[in-house]
Order: sequence, then structure tokens, then C-alpha cells
Amino acid sequence: MKFRYYPETDSLYIEFSENPSADSEEIAPNVVLDFDADRNLVGIDIDHASKIINLARLEMESFPLQALVFNNPQRAAMTLAE
Repeated sequence: MKFRYYPETDSLYIEFSENPSADSEEIAPNVVLDFDADRNLVGIDIDHASKIINLARLEMESFPLQALVFNNPQRAAMTLAE
């Protein structure tokens, strides 16, 4: 699972699968589900994300992680040290 935030559009994309999106469905204003050809959920796109959710904090509880990857190591180190 990947979380990608695009500040230029204030969009958050949560990717569940690397399968290409074949269909999309808006389930609420500014919230779109992406499905693959077999109708499996591949991602959630949230437009105007900062107005809908708190982007300053990501909390996981009882999550069976095997790896936690930060693609911006400098920012991650600052965040983890805070």
C-alpha cells in the first residue's frame, strides 16, 4: 500500500495494487475509487485532501507491517525525531 500526496493539486492517492485502473467511481464529493478490469479496488483518490482529512499525522494501530518505507529520508528522519 502506498500513500502519495500531490501538493500542487492537494490530492491524496492511496494505492492498494499496482494493477492499472480500468474504471472509476465517485462515491462522495472529491472521493473516487479506482478499480482494475476485474473490479478489484486498486486505489482511492481524494481531491482537496487537506480540507477533508488531517494530513499532518499518520497513525497505524495493530498493522502487520513487514517494511516501512519513506521515499523522502530527510523529511522522514525529521518527522521520526519530533
